[in-house]
Amino acid sequence: VDRERAFADVLLGHRLGQFAPADRRLVTQLVLGTVAWRGRLDFELGRLSARKLEILAPDVLALLRLGLYQVRILTRIPPHAAVDTAVTLAREGPGGAGAARFVNAILRAAIRAPVRLPSRSADELEYLAVTYSHPRWLVERFIEWLGIGEAEGLLAADNEAAPNVLRLNFGRGPADELTARIQRDGMRIARRGRFPETVVLDGAASFDSASYRDGIFQPQAEASQLVARLLAPTPGSTVIDCAAAPGGKSTHLAEIVGPAGRVIALDLNLAGLKNTRAVARRLGHRNVLFARADCASVLPLRPESAGYVMLDAPCTGLGTLREHPELRWRLQPGDFARMADLQSRMLTNAAALVSSGGVLVYAVCSFAPDEGPGVVRNFLARHRDFEIDPNPPAAIRELLDLDGFMSTRPDRGGLDGFFAARLIRRFDIAAMPR
Repeated sequence: VDRERAFADVLLGHRLGQFAPADRRLVTQLVLGTVAWRGRLDFELGRLSARKLEILAPDVLALLRLGLYQVRILTRIPPHAAVDTAVTLAREGPGGAGAARFVNAILRAAIRAPVRLPSRSADELEYLAVTYSHPRWLVERFIEWLGIGEAEGLLAADNEAAPNVLRLNFGRGPADELTARIQRDGMRIARRGRFPETVVLDGAASFDSASYRDGIFQPQAEASQLVARLLAPTPGSTVIDCAAAPGGKSTHLAEIVGPAGRVIALDLNLAGLKNTRAVARRLGHRNVLFARADCASVLPLRPESAGYVMLDAPCTGLGTLREHPELRWRLQPGDFARMADLQSRMLTNAAALVSSGGVLVYAVCSFAPDEGPGVVRNFLARHRDFEIDPNPPAAIRELLDLDGFMSTRPDRGGLDGFFAARLIRRFDIAAMPR
């Protein structure tokens, strides 16, 4: 994750199968927790170590963070056991005995004399940034957008474990049969979600299972599932998904429209498009067509040719910091404006495909104002033939704000941070036959 900019949850998804079910939750917590709490951990390590953290060997720094995370944050593992494990791993690494002595000295010093956190009264921003392990500039943005009370709640929520959520594939059978298959594979169900296809698991799960390979389910966050329900295409209709990878929403839409309908899945990323095709094949959806296309440019489809268009646009991923804690350390202050510019161009091109009276859903997994309401309001100011749908689907209505936008956040109900807007193209009276 640190050296190759990989995503921790993706790597875990491929590796958890080698662990016993009882250990998967701990392994997941250790990895994601250590990445998320990096800022808080480095604050203390930087004051305990005479060497600059930047010059430490990556494996040594990773072990220091992992050990201190268990000592300071996790607390369920006895401190001496956490230190012993870190020292053993350091000795087995390229640094050998020297690295082991260094790791041992730093972690035992941390146990003896914890470093004091910044004072809230002296510097509230620094206090929040270190206490909740977020970059200071991002803390400033949260306060600017939400006020300090809500911002602090959001910072805390970003460090909580995200629920593991599945979307059942009813093409493989009824809900009771599918959930029984999942449970036989060792997954524990905590509760059912807002819709019949949504299942929330109790703890971590390995998706290297027979039920996964047989297309019984697709891992997909609950907030993400809401987006297809907001579009709500009618059975038998055609849907164009303008940024289809990695395939969760495309296949959800394929199930909603049914075998008589079809989904045209577009994406610029060829590898992502191939992954979308693989997901559709595993789930048994034969009504998805695939084409490589760049939605930031004019799309190679007939204008006004679809009654339903989806644009789940590329974004900063700010609403998914629980699943992707590494993003908080990769984001830069200019990323929101940069992504909003790309999203605006994509929305304009996606809108050109919507027929008169048709529906367009724009979504991002971010709650940044630039990427959500800012993009939609700028679009509506330039395209007077579109408006916010005054009659959204009843099943989603309670999630919409006074402007008609769907907005979710982990500190408000536990869902990932998503923004979505359902737009309709007004009927062109002049173009109707007389």
